Amino acid sequence: MPYVLANSYDGDLKIWSGSEIEEYFAPDLSIGEIIFHEMRRHPKLIAQISTTEETILTREELHSNAMRVASYMRSKGLLQSDIVGIIARNTSHIPAVAYGCFFNGIAFHSLNIAYDRGTIEKLFSITHPRIIFCDGDEYEKVRDATRGMEDVEIVTMRNHPEGGSTPIQQILSSPIEENFRPVRLEQGIDQTLAILCSSGTTGIPKAVTITNSHQILTGSYSLTTSDIQYTHSSLDWITGLLTTITSGVFSTTRIIADNVFDPVHMMRLIEEYKITWIMQGPSQMAQMASCPEFEGADLSSIRQFVFGGGRSSVETQKQIRSRLSSDCLNFMYGFTELGAMGTINYHFDEKPNSVGRVVPGLKAKIISEEGKSLGPNELGEVCIRNGQYWAGYYGNPQETRKMRDPQMWFHTGDLGYFDQDGFLYIVERKKDMLKYQNIMYYPNDIETIISEMPDVAEVCVFGVWDPINGDKAAAAVVKRQGSDLKAQDIIDYVRGHTDAKYKHLHEGAIIVEDLIRSPNGKTNRKATKDYFLEIKERQ
Repeated sequence: MPYVLANSYDGDLKIWSGSEIEEYFAPDLSIGEIIFHEMRRHPKLIAQISTTEETILTREELHSNAMRVASYMRSKGLLQSDIVGIIARNTSHIPAVAYGCFFNGIAFHSLNIAYDRGTIEKLFSITHPRIIFCDGDEYEKVRDATRGMEDVEIVTMRNHPEGGSTPIQQILSSPIEENFRPVRLEQGIDQTLAILCSSGTTGIPKAVTITNSHQILTGSYSLTTSDIQYTHSSLDWITGLLTTITSGVFSTTRIIADNVFDPVHMMRLIEEYKITWIMQGPSQMAQMASCPEFEGADLSSIRQFVFGGGRSSVETQKQIRSRLSSDCLNFMYGFTELGAMGTINYHFDEKPNSVGRVVPGLKAKIISEEGKSLGPNELGEVCIRNGQYWAGYYGNPQETRKMRDPQMWFHTGDLGYFDQDGFLYIVERKKDMLKYQNIMYYPNDIETIISEMPDVAEVCVFGVWDPINGDKAAAAVVKRQGSDLKAQDIIDYVRGHTDAKYKHLHEGAIIVEDLIRSPNGKTNRKATKDYFLEIKERQ
């Protein structure tokens, strides 16, 4: 059968390739220039609705706010080589801050609000932002973290403290520069658009640069002015950045909320605003599918439901699909350094758990430990090439060289394989491989088994080191609401569903309310393991 997307495979080089990119905009235009011109085309359309702050902005109003932010930065003497800091929720005026930076060709460095003072200090000491936009909720720790930096202005987006910060309203009431136009980028589309943070599951996050490449728009060209977009991700996530960009480029209406993620609230938004396009993480999907209100939720307005950033159980995917009016649940794969999605799966029924085929403009290969290219159904490290400039990890050339080789291949650290139809399967993080009694296994092997249990919402498997046997498997499990699932039930289920004794839960299992996550929402396997050991020690 014909599969979407069109791909080709070079059997000699053992490289999978997406189709050629179709340029919808002049290739030399920056993201800021595209958004500037597109917002002027549809001034009266609703650009954004904040459901928590109860604000509505037309594209004309958002465009005006963005120009005021950009003009304020220019009045302060900020240059294209400067950096702006952001550590904020999805409040009403954060998109204007992002667009203002885009219009000026100034990259912003966006941090998660959960970061502590020490992490903020270390990250901002790398990029040295001139202005930092944050919520008043985080003002004190941002102020304390930047005391050693010279001439840093802090702008608060909400809950303004008494003195010390510039309220965003002051900037939004300032004048727009006469004959305002977006700048032409000094380095063209190779210039850095934004700086996000790596997951931080192995230590202090790295500052990841994202270029002005149009590749970030891949997979979004079907969006129109009739679409209603939603993601709960803030600007420190690649999905939050992508949604901010695509809503500006394609003149959609974007729904935003600055509350802590609540699956019931989110389903209510889908029904009330007839959301058509949604991007979620697997943990949010699991929370939604496991809450009692899910069975009565109306998700029929959704025409594209994209998820990624981790693995979702087939059971959860089936539950979500059962509430959708069309086959529009798509598993995508990408990573922050790529600055865009790398693959997407439009064929759940034929290829469940695959992250799909390579998107246009990209190439992929699988390599062995020795760096040898592998063919279909051979397991190795996933490498992706977009052929574009990448500035790397800001201020960290050593880690940059580890991530991308001289031939411009990104080395993802993910283990996976392509099947005979060119569909990619991600098996595990390379560093998460375990060994029990000299037999290698992967946490995902056991997570897949446990996820089949109807009472399981989420699971994290890890190894606990034993000097005799090696990595003894253990599990932390989130049960569905109302379930009476016990830890022993999980141990028994695994034992009864695999003959491979090295995959049995020799170190046991625990039931937890939630898995421990890094600030970007991904499960932190090491922290979850540490919590498991802490619980076991108390018992």
